[in-house]
Amino acid sequence: MPQTPPFSAMFDGSGYNRNLYQAADDSCGGLYYHDNNLLSGSLEALIQHLVPNVDYYPDNQIRKIAPKILQLLTEWTETFPYDFRDERMMRNLKDLAHRIASGEETYRKNVQQMIQCLIRKLAALSQYEEVLAKISSTSTDRLTVLKTKPQSIQRDIITVCSDPYTLAQQLTHIELERLNYIGPEEFVQAFVQKDPLDNDKSCYSERKKTRNLEAYVEWFNRLSYLVATEICMPVKKKHRARMIEYFIDVARECFNIGNFNSLMAIISGMNMSPVSRLKKTWAKVKTAKFDVLEHQMDPSSNFYNYRTALRGAAQRSLTAHSSREKIVIPFFSLLIKDIYFLNEGCANRLPNGHVNFEKFWELAKQVSEFMTWKQVECPFERDRKILQYLLTVPVFSEDALYLASYESEGPENHIEKDRWKSLRSSLLGRV
Repeated sequence: MPQTPPFSAMFDGSGYNRNLYQAADDSCGGLYYHDNNLLSGSLEALIQHLVPNVDYYPDNQIRKIAPKILQLLTEWTETFPYDFRDERMMRNLKDLAHRIASGEETYRKNVQQMIQCLIRKLAALSQYEEVLAKISSTSTDRLTVLKTKPQSIQRDIITVCSDPYTLAQQLTHIELERLNYIGPEEFVQAFVQKDPLDNDKSCYSERKKTRNLEAYVEWFNRLSYLVATEICMPVKKKHRARMIEYFIDVARECFNIGNFNSLMAIISGMNMSPVSRLKKTWAKVKTAKFDVLEHQMDPSSNFYNYRTALRGAAQRSLTAHSSREKIVIPFFSLLIKDIYFLNEGCANRLPNGHVNFEKFWELAKQVSEFMTWKQVECPFERDRKILQYLLTVPVFSEDALYLASYESEGPENHIEKDRWKSLRSSLLGRV
C-alpha cells in the first residue's frame, strides 16, 4: 500500500498545544471564560446552564420553547444526518417532532419538511453505498485480465483521455463526490469507541459508522495503484516514459485546481518501488516538473510546503468569484492524522476535572472547515467514459506490479532475481 510518514514524523512539537489549561479571566456558575469564550467547566455546570427552567421559560411562555427545539433539531438533522441511521435515534426524533407538531400548524409543516429532507439524505446515502459495494465486488486484478485478453488490445489511460487537464477535472469529480458523502460525525466515530466524557457508557458505539470515510481512503490507494499499473504495464521503455510524463502533467493540473488529494495519490503511485526502480525508464523522463511537485508535497517540517499551499487555496476559496476557484480538496490522510493527534494529544478533561472545551472548539474548527470544502459543487463537465475507466478498470496487485517491473527492466541483484523467479512461478506458473 502507498506509505506516508509515521505519525510522529508528521506531527511535531510545534503543533497543537497539549497543555491547554490556563487561568481563566472570569467564571459564572462553574463555567470559566476567557475573552468571552467558554474555556472549561464541569459537565454538571454546563447542563445546569443549558437546561430550561422556570427562570428561562416560565410555564405561561411554553410556546417560546418549540421554535428553539425545532431549530436545534433542524440544524442537527442537516449537519449530522447520519446520526439518524440508528433506528433508536430516528424513533426518538419522530417522537419529539410529533410533540412539537401537536401545537401550531406552522410547526407541523416545518417538522414534516425536516423529516422529509432527512429521509431523502439517508436514501441518497444508501444508494451511494450500494454503488460503492457494486464497484468493489466487480474489481478484478489486472494480471487476471491480461491472462485472458492479449495486451495488444488492452486500453490504457492515455487512449481513454489524452488530455491531462481533462483527467484532472474528472479526478476532481470523483474526489468531490466522495467527500460530499463523508459525515462530520465519522471523524469522531473513527477515533472514539466510547462517550469521550464517560468511561462507563457506550454512547451507541456498537453502531459505529465510518464507511464513507474508509471508502475515501480506499479511493486514494486505488488511484496510487492505478498510476503505478499504467506505468509498469507498457512493454516499451519509451511508452513507460511517456506515461510517467503524462501523470506528471495530470498531477500539476490537480495542484492548480486545488485537488491535493489526487495530487498526492499520483505522486505516491510514482514513488512506489516497482515504479521508482525503473531507472532506464526514468532516464528518458524530463523530471523538472515532477521535482517541483514533490517539493510542494515534501513531508519534512510537518508538510510545511503543502500546508502553505493549502492555506493559499483556502484563502482563494473564501474570495472566489467562480465555482472553479472555490475548490479545496485536502490531502485527506494528513487531515485525518491532524484530527487524530488533536484528539489523542489533548485530554478531554483538565486536571481539575473540568471539560476541556478549548480542545473541542479546535476539533470543531477543523471539521467545520472540511465541511465547507466538501460542499463545493464540481464546475467541470462529467465524462462518463473517463469516470468509468478510473473507477472500474482493473489494477495490478503489489506482487503483479513487481513482476511487471522486473519483466520490463530485469532484476539488479540476487534478492530481486529470487523474487522475480518466485513471482513468475506463483503468478504466471512459469519457472
